Amino acid sequence: MCLAIPGKLIAITSQLDDTFRLGKVSFDGVIKEVSLTLVPEARINDYIMVHVGAAISVVDEVEAKKTFDILKQLGELNELDPPDFTT
Repeated sequence: MCLAIPGKLIAITSQLDDTFRLGKVSFDGVIKEVSLTLVPEARINDYIMVHVGAAISVVDEVEAKKTFDILKQLGELNELDPPDFTT
């Protein structure tokens, strides 16, 4: 199943112009770099929905946290974990 996952935008890492930007997003402490092209209005500390490495919308903090907690309880966040190469 493909899901958009809420995360907190913590840094803008690259910016070609106002539209083409990359940012670091924290998903409960797991940091990923994502495209911000579809959300030019997103600012640091905003919560955004991320799907396949691209932010697709800015969302309310309370709703983002509720959604993240539900996805966590359902076990839908396993792809955020780093791979275990020891086994």
